[in-house]
Amino acid sequence: MFFRKMSLVKNAEEIELLRENNQLVSRTLAELARHIAPGVTGLQLDKIAEEFIRDHGATPGFLGYGGFPNTLCISINDVVVHGIPNSYELRDGDIVSIDCGTRMKGYVGDSAYTFAVGNVSESAMRLLHVTKESLMQGVAQAVDGRRVGDISFAVQSYVEKHGYSVMREMEGHGIGAKMHENPGVPNYGHRGSGKKLIKGMTICIEPMVNMGARDVVQDSDGWTIRTKDRKLSAHFEYAVAVGKEQPDILTTFEYVEEVLKQKGSMI
Repeated sequence: MFFRKMSLVKNAEEIELLRENNQLVSRTLAELARHIAPGVTGLQLDKIAEEFIRDHGATPGFLGYGGFPNTLCISINDVVVHGIPNSYELRDGDIVSIDCGTRMKGYVGDSAYTFAVGNVSESAMRLLHVTKESLMQGVAQAVDGRRVGDISFAVQSYVEKHGYSVMREMEGHGIGAKMHENPGVPNYGHRGSGKKLIKGMTICIEPMVNMGARDVVQDSDGWTIRTKDRKLSAHFEYAVAVGKEQPDILTTFEYVEEVLKQKGSMI
C-alpha cells in the first residue's frame, strides 16, 4: 500500500469529521445487510451502496481510488480482499466480506464486515467469530503509549491460537484526509515494536484471516486477492482514534447487527 505523509495526530474537529464518515460507512453496511441473501449479486449491492452514500451527502471513497472500478470491495469465500463486484449470485452457505469507504467534508471513512449468506457451515461461522474477536483484541491496544506492534501481536496471537493464519501482504493503515496514511498496521508482529501510539492518532485495524495457510495470490484483474489454497477467508475493520486510557472507536457494527438480529442471522 502507498501512504501519503500527513499529520499522524488529529485534532478534535478532525476526529469528529472522521467519526461522521465512519458512522455513514457503518450505516451503509447496515443497509447492505438488509439485502444480502441468496440470489443477490455484487453489482446489485454496489448500486445500493453508491446510492445510499450519495443520498447522505458523501461520495464513495473507493470508486476510482487507484483505478478501482466500484463503490465496494466484495470478497466472497476464498477471496481475502479487493474483490470486484460482478454478476455472481450469492449462494446459501457463502461468506462475503464487504469493504466500504466514504468521502465527505474533506475526510474519509473505511470499514469492513464479513456476512454469512443463509445457512453457513459451522466451520465458516467459527472463522467469522474468531476474526471479529481478533479485531477487538487489536482495538483494545490502541491506547496512548503503546505501539503498533502491540496491536499486531494481539491480532496474530489470537488468530493463531485458534488455528488460523493472517496474511502478510496487506495491512491496516492510518486514516484521515486520505484513505491510506501512516502508520501501517500489520496483523502480525511483536509486542513493543513499531511506531509509538499517541493520543489522537487515527488508524484502521483490519484483520484478514485465512482458514488455511497465510499464502495468497492475485487474480489477473490486478485487484482480487485470494487464498492460495482456496480455503475461506474473513475480514473485519474498524477505524479507531487512539485514546489516553481507552480507544475511541469511530466505526460501529451496532447498525449491522441490529439488522442481522431482525433477520435471525447474527454472527
